[in-house]
Amino acid sequence: MKALMLIEYRRLEVVELSKPEIKPDEVLVRVGACGICGSDVHGYDGSTGRRIPPLVMGHEAAGVIEAAGCEATEFKPGERVTFDSTVYCGQCRYCRQGRVNLCDNRQVLGVSCGEYRRYGAFAEFVAVPARIVYRLPDALPLEHAALIEAVSVAVHAVKRRPPARDDDVLVVGAGMIGLLIVQVLRHYGCRRLLAVDVDEGRLALARQFGATDVLNANGGDVSAAVFALTAKGGAAAAWEAVGAAETVQTAIRSVGKGGAVTLVGNLSSQVDIPLQEVVTREITLYGSCASSGEYPECIELMAAGAVNVAPLISGAASLDDAPQWFERLYAREPGLMKVVVKP
Repeated sequence: MKALMLIEYRRLEVVELSKPEIKPDEVLVRVGACGICGSDVHGYDGSTGRRIPPLVMGHEAAGVIEAAGCEATEFKPGERVTFDSTVYCGQCRYCRQGRVNLCDNRQVLGVSCGEYRRYGAFAEFVAVPARIVYRLPDALPLEHAALIEAVSVAVHAVKRRPPARDDDVLVVGAGMIGLLIVQVLRHYGCRRLLAVDVDEGRLALARQFGATDVLNANGGDVSAAVFALTAKGGAAAAWEAVGAAETVQTAIRSVGKGGAVTLVGNLSSQVDIPLQEVVTREITLYGSCASSGEYPECIELMAAGAVNVAPLISGAASLDDAPQWFERLYAREPGLMKVVVKP
């Protein structure tokens, strides 16, 4: 089969590999679409330490079952499916609690971090355990279904601190995940939904997706603007979807007393926070990692049109063209959001 291999940092090549052999509890999926995640782009140059060459990356995918192992009797060839990016063991204490994203033996498709190497879905075929596989509605295009993984990250993050109907809420960062969080918050319901970014195009998308107010962070003091828009009470809750010191601080300073900030972005490994403000205003900080069983809800949200990923897809590429798209994403080409590879 053909696969897109990270040969060395910033060098991707299409290579020939043997078709994966499936274990009894696995299915073989013919990949129809696989999104290029921001974490793939950050791993492309080795900066994250979680994409160690040689590696086939890719974890946002959907396709058609080619074959099923003898224990994967719930699936059959020809079924359209997607799958979780997290391969959880199902046996540890966190898995038994239903918190599979915290699995002690967790692996992630398309990731190699020294502890394990798990080839991903930038390939014609990928083998995955049946326990992480979900059927798709016939009407949902595979290109859209490939982004269910990203939608699940947004749904999980919102569920860390679900909004109340009379809440004023804030999303800091209107990239891919931030814009999905905006849509999920709109669906769950809130009084006022504010979005912050430095890119006017992304802010326009945030408004399209349901933000009642958008703020360009280059235009002045964001937290002061948030307090002015919320009757000087500040946001009840904020979701930070960048992962940098400045945006984390903005989120913390934009919530009112007793507010909550959910940290979703993971760009920087360490950031400074205004500790005294967190303590004296009794701010609650939540971390949010991947997803934990939200796939069925995400499929329903997308099938019903409550979450729309079509405006977020900037382009589609073959395996042969994927390296140049990686370079364009790595260079932060204006206007690019999500690129889907179609093996």
